[in-house]
Order: sequence, then C-alpha cells, then structure tokens
Amino acid sequence: MTDTLPETMQAAHYEGTGGPEVLHLMTVPVPVPQAGEVLIKVAFAGVNRPDVIQRQGFYPPPPGASPLIGLEVSGEIVALGEGADPGLLGKQVCALTPGGGYAQYCRVPAGHCLPVPAGLPLDQAAALPETLFTVWHNVFERGYAREGETMLVHGGTSGIGSMAIMLGKHFGLTVIVTCGGADKCAEALKIGADHAIDYKAQDFVEEVGRITGGKGVELVLDMVAGDYVPRNLKCLADDGRHVTIAVQGGLQATINMAEVMRRRLHLTGSTLRPRSDAFKTMLAQEIAQHAWPLVVAGKLRPVMDRAFPLAEAAAAHARMEAGAHIGKIVLKVG
Repeated sequence: MTDTLPETMQAAHYEGTGGPEVLHLMTVPVPVPQAGEVLIKVAFAGVNRPDVIQRQGFYPPPPGASPLIGLEVSGEIVALGEGADPGLLGKQVCALTPGGGYAQYCRVPAGHCLPVPAGLPLDQAAALPETLFTVWHNVFERGYAREGETMLVHGGTSGIGSMAIMLGKHFGLTVIVTCGGADKCAEALKIGADHAIDYKAQDFVEEVGRITGGKGVELVLDMVAGDYVPRNLKCLADDGRHVTIAVQGGLQATINMAEVMRRRLHLTGSTLRPRSDAFKTMLAQEIAQHAWPLVVAGKLRPVMDRAFPLAEAAAAHARMEAGAHIGKIVLKVG
C-alpha cells in the first residue's frame, strides 16, 4: 500500500440490523489489498436489493469478505496486493465486489474489475457490474438463452429487469416483462421491452399466452419465487427453462412435478455472491469478451434512477424499498 493513503475512511454501515434508518457514516480502517487484489478509491457505489437484505440481517457476507455493504463500485485503483498486475495502478475501473462498496476505499479481486471506457460516466460504471454479471450468468449461461427465443422477466424496471431487457434485445431475444402499474410498463417499453404486462391489472399468465399465441416462452427470469413459480411454469413452452435469482415473494413453492416431467421443464437458480473468486473472474472474462464491447461502443448503458451522497445511504435504501425507482440507484462517494 502506498504511503499517501489514509489509515481510516468513511463508510455507510450499521451497528445493528433493521430498517434503513440504521445506516449511518462511521469511521473504519482503510482495507489492505490481499494477494491478487486491488484497492479502489471509490467514486460511486451501486445500491442493490441484496444490500437491503444484508442490512435487514438476512444475507451475511461470505467468509473473508468485508462486513460492509456494497456489491459494486467504480473508481481508481490506488494500491495493489501481491501478484496484482502493476499496470493496473491508476486505472479507472468498475468492479463486482464481495462486499465493502459503501466506503471511500474498497478491496476487490483484480479479476473482478472491468475497464471504464472513455465516454462512460463513473456513476453509470458503478451501476453496471452487479446486474451485468447476474443477468449474463443466469440468462445466457444457466438459462441457455438463444437468438430468436422469448423471455419473460419479472420486475422490468428494476436494475436487473432493465439490464435483462437491454441484454436480451442486443442478443436477439423477444422480451416480455411484468411491472406494477401502467407508468412502469410505459418505462419498460421505452427501455426496449417488446411487451409489458401490468400485473396489478392483468393476469400475466393469460397475457403471456395471448402474446405468444399459446406457445409460451422459452425462458423465465424469476426474482419473485413463492406462488409465482407455478404460474411461471404455466408461461413456459415445452422444454422451457425457469431461472430463479431472488425470493422476494417467498422461499417455498408448490409445483406439479408431473407437469415438469410431461413438458420437460428445467428449473434452476443461483446466487452470485457466495461463488468463488475464480468463478467470478471467469465470468468477468466472458463478459469482457461478449458484452463489454457493447459498453465500449456506447450501445449498452444502465438505466439510472438517482444518486445519493454516501451520507444519505439510508434515504437510498428507503427509495429502493418503496419500489418507485426506475433503474439503478447509486451512492456518490468520491
């Protein structure tokens, strides 16, 4: 670590789990990058649903990760751990982190960083990694999405939903989304969705059947789980794939396994944070090869909602929990 770095920093964290109000600024030690890691001076940090769940006490960090909240950041690499490429020093990057993003400095495995191209503002750069890594892995690797197929995405105006729309369209998918309200449906269509269903006013199972002419969709990206699962399965075409990435509607689902067998349905899911550093590095390499060129060319940009100062992390969490946001919320740190 260089001599010019401070010993302490400001971070938005909590001493006891609870509502958004438990978040406040505190002084903590600047982390020291370990072997293969870099230290990023954080400019912006993305705010994500798992951050809220961690603050509530239901999503503890994996072993060895920072206890601080924050799964994605952008900023400048200011120090290197043993074995990290010396050429990275001074580079502007965005990164997927195992934790620690809501702070002035964050240590990250070097392999989880992506270069910030010219023309990409740092607030937008911080809003990319978590959704891009999650959607790429679950739609294209676990969900085997292919050009010409149709995908159903719940929560079409969320960070994940908006990224799924944009990536899906770039790779030749027809994208159907569900949203809560006509205004959010209109926003989802602006983002690029082919069809938007207001789940508060319409039965999404019936609407998917109507849109697809009774065939169903090849893929469902599910963030709800619970009682949505049997309804999602009714939306699938034969040999369809159902990928769960969150359980906002409940942990348990009751499904007809005979229907799964008869129609050869595939059910899978994943959560990214506990995966190994090596896995995330391989995922970053695949994204760098296949998706990052869209970012470099200016063709892929996150849908941005609002930026809050780090000191107002509680307000950022309250906005996310209220559900009125469209796209990504970020914290301005640097």
